[in-house]
Order: sequence, then structure tokens, then C-alpha cells
Amino acid sequence: MRSSAELDERLSRPRDALAADLRDVDGDLLILGAGGKLGPSLVRLALRGVAAAGTGARVIAVSRFSEPGLADALRAEGAEVHSADVADDDALAALPDAANVVFLVGSKFGSTGREAATWATNTYLPGRVVERFRGARLVALSTGNVYPLVPVVSGGCTEHTPTDPVGEYAMSCLGRERVITHLAGRSGTPVALIRLNYAVEMRYGVLIDIASAVFAGKPVDLSTGHVNVVWQGYANEVTLRALRHAGVPPFVVNVTGPELLSVREVATEFGRLLDREPVFTGVEAPTALLSNAQRCHHLFGYPDVPVAQLLEWTAGWVADGKPLLHKPTGFQRRDGRF
Repeated sequence: MRSSAELDERLSRPRDALAADLRDVDGDLLILGAGGKLGPSLVRLALRGVAAAGTGARVIAVSRFSEPGLADALRAEGAEVHSADVADDDALAALPDAANVVFLVGSKFGSTGREAATWATNTYLPGRVVERFRGARLVALSTGNVYPLVPVVSGGCTEHTPTDPVGEYAMSCLGRERVITHLAGRSGTPVALIRLNYAVEMRYGVLIDIASAVFAGKPVDLSTGHVNVVWQGYANEVTLRALRHAGVPPFVVNVTGPELLSVREVATEFGRLLDREPVFTGVEAPTALLSNAQRCHHLFGYPDVPVAQLLEWTAGWVADGKPLLHKPTGFQRRDGRF
């Protein structure tokens, strides 16, 4: 992986299954939160997927677009771009109608000390979106943080595991699911909820957090000693393909990779790839935030980029000093405070 342009191309490369599913989804696609971490690559994947499907659907990208040049770049690639703060009722009302809506807006980092604002973004706003786009197919990004920490030997939480979020961020995300489910059920709006953890690419994610620490000679915290990760391109693909599965009550799916990764073993491999000796702190706890994504893999296939490839790409990216988003995931936190 040699450049951001090559990374963006790989993240947005549609597989045949995506094009096939999009052929069965009538109407335009509106993506709310198109300027966030996942948004740009998902918009690009949607554009290429729609083109491959040949449906002629519009892909409408909505965000405040604080990153300079992003709105123009997405417009140049074929998206219909609307710069808007969807938390403003007038701006939300003024958006174009669409038969299919992907809701990516959320607040995590800096939520400690801003709990009220976090709940407004993660719980109140999704309800306003359901009311605005009632009747449309809605896919809403959620998180595996709605689950409790579980024994590492358990195999992870399935969609049937009782939710038990740790901390206010996670509680607000469960609030998002509850409000969406209630209002969508009342209006008959079909919904899919994507419980994602943890999406990775070369500019951010759990693997970047670990690789950067190893490369810099900083301690790798083993307190949360096991994690799930998944290639962001696959997570984006599942998010779009979930439009076909939206229903009342909501279709719920865990999205992550099939592997249980040891943080110690990942850091050790990065040490080999980066020619560094990893430094560790803490001891692995017997529990972690883990998801079982068998349902996802049965419906949508396995991720197309395996962990071994992700490790090699990540190590090369860090060693070459390529751009990072500098947004640590906080996966080590066990108290839910982000």
C-alpha cells in the first residue's frame, strides 16, 4: 500500500456481490455523516457499486465537511454533495428525499465531560432522522460497545447476547438503537443496525494504535488483551448490502472479522515487521469487548482482506511515515470513558 490514493481506491473497490445487491435496491441513496472517518470511503464504494449495478441511482453525500477539499473531491467523483449540519432541524428538513438512507453520524471521542452533547448526537438525533425519512430503508451504524465485556474463551457476543453497555458513550449508543427501533416500528420504517467493532484501515484503527506504539518504543497496554478487527472496506460493503435486509423490527448484525486477536501476538508481529522490540505494560484480563460475527459472514461472506495482509500493510504504512488521522480508538479502555 504505497499512498493514500491507492488506499482510497482499495477501500472503495466493489465486489460483485455488492453490485448484485444494489440492483435489488430501488431508489437513490443518501449518506448522512459522509465526512467522518468511514464516510468518504463508503460514499466512494457506493458510487462504484451503483455504477457496477447500472441502476443510475443518485448517491447523495451529506456532512458539515470540515475537511478542506473533501466535498469538492466527492462531487468530482459523482456524488451529489450537500453541506449541512443534520443536527439543525431546518437543515435536516431541507435535505432531498431518498428511498435509502445510511446514517453514520455519532459522537465517541471527548464524550467524557460532554455527556449531554453525546446523548443528543447518539440518541436524540437518530430519532429525528427516522422521523424525517420515515418509510425509507434506513441502515444505522451502531457499535459492539452495546455488549458487555465477556470472557475471552466465550467466542464473543452474538446478536442474541443481552446488551449491557459499559459507560455513557456505550449507553448512548444503545439509546440510539432503542429510539430508532421504537420510532421506526411506529411508522413502519425498515431498519438495519450495524454493530461494528473495530474497523481498520491504514490511517486509523486498533492495528495503527498498536503498530505506532511499537514503532515509537512506547508501551503496549495489555489490559484489554484480545480484540476483533475488520477491514473497513468490508464493513462499508456490509453496511450498503444491509439495505436489502432492513426490516421491522430491525435487522441486527455484528460486523467484525472472524479472528480473535491477541494484542500481545499482534504487537510481537509488528515488532518483527518493524524491526523493533515491543514494550508491554499491564496483564491480560480474562474478559474483553468481543463480538461473534458468524451471522454476518454467513450472509455476506468473509472479509476480502485477511489479518495477515492488514498487518503487513499497516507496518509498511507506519514505517514509511505515511499520513494518519491521529484518532486513537481507546480500545484498551475498560471503563467506557472515551
